[in-house]
Amino acid sequence: MKMRNIAANMMTILIVAGIVLVGVIGVARQQVVSSGPLLEPVRYSVERGARFDAVAEDLAEAGVVENLMLFRLAGRYGGQANNLKFGEYEFDTGASMQEVLDLLARGGNVNYTLTIPPGMTVAMAVDRINGLEPLKGELAELPPEGSLFPDTWAYQRGGTRTAIVERMQAKMRETVDEVWESRSPDNPLETKEQLIILASIIEKETTPREHKKVASVFINRLNKGMKLQTDPTVIYGITLGQAPLGRGLRRSELAAPTPYNTYVIQGLPPTPIANPSRESLEAAANPVETPYLYFVADGTGGHAFAETLDEHNRNVAVWRRIERERKANE
Repeated sequence: MKMRNIAANMMTILIVAGIVLVGVIGVARQQVVSSGPLLEPVRYSVERGARFDAVAEDLAEAGVVENLMLFRLAGRYGGQANNLKFGEYEFDTGASMQEVLDLLARGGNVNYTLTIPPGMTVAMAVDRINGLEPLKGELAELPPEGSLFPDTWAYQRGGTRTAIVERMQAKMRETVDEVWESRSPDNPLETKEQLIILASIIEKETTPREHKKVASVFINRLNKGMKLQTDPTVIYGITLGQAPLGRGLRRSELAAPTPYNTYVIQGLPPTPIANPSRESLEAAANPVETPYLYFVADGTGGHAFAETLDEHNRNVAVWRRIERERKANE
């Protein structure tokens, strides 16, 4: 009888302990998912290689979490402690421990953006990238001209400059591959590099609404064995893309032999002269069919196109008159 009472008492104790444990776990779980103590958003950066326990202590000191021990236990139980991502985080007002843990496992939610516009040279793009304070690691060497896809790129604090350049280059390769596969069958361009070169010239010459029309002029000239005679290539031969020329071209520069002076050399220059957009790549691959061999600015932001040199000279005379009138009114 005595042994039976002891067993019954032990069973009662175990049941009560189990009930208490379930209750404690339930309370703890409720604390993990309940609103946290933050009264306003807080930003915090997790460095590469940071330990979860150290991050937890920092967040407790910053008032992001109230119960440090419970936060650590929840992180280990949920697996977030072993899946901590570097980056910059912003924790919202009242963020629960669960929300904080889940965010730490997903990665930083504070994004910065970098815009590389179409037509920017690689040297200018690298200067812009090297000036981004949240990124790490200097770019010691310039990537090849025309290899960075122009776009607005998101990045996070603690990322590397090399990584963002690699993303730009991967996007450019992917885009060029797609455009090259869809090029016109009678397009005279022989390689993807030539496609990028011509697209970069088109990018520097005109706006997207005229890309395909300007492309037709260059393709027509290439087919006829005519020199391209385009000012942006001459400018690149002078500056090598390091900075804008900041002035008009001189007659001596138009006559000076450089690998990029398309008034002197035959065909395309040896490299691209800027980073082209998808639109200019598509124009180079599939220009509209026109008889035009010449174009000049028309004073409206566009160009006047011509099939013959006489017609072109008349268009040039109109443009020169517009230039003189503008200078007179300055």
